Amino acid sequence: MATGTIKVRAKATGGVTEVKALMTHPMETGLRKDKKTGELVPAHFIQEVTCTWKDQTVMAAHWGGTISTNPYLAFKFSGAQPGDEITLKWSDNKGDSDSETAAIS
Repeated sequence: MATGTIKVRAKATGGVTEVKALMTHPMETGLRKDKKTGELVPAHFIQEVTCTWKDQTVMAAHWGGTISTNPYLAFKFSGAQPGDEITLKWSDNKGDSDSETAAIS
């Protein structure tokens, strides 16, 4: 399990919570060649990202190798209040995963 790869912030304004997250990940497509060896760099990318609030999934995404290195994600959802917590999780095609919990401001 990877750790410390997610930075997440959430802010509630007028009943709408905006979540912004930055994930550290190489996001290799499996199509790029190593400049030194000429061999293909193995695919290594985030496949699934989810965000939960009060045991409810408020966002789910299924990604592939076309997402850029160190992806940034932003989305909004309704219903949360300042002080509530959200948890953002990702898992990749090699079985690695990480999660981060943040309080909504």
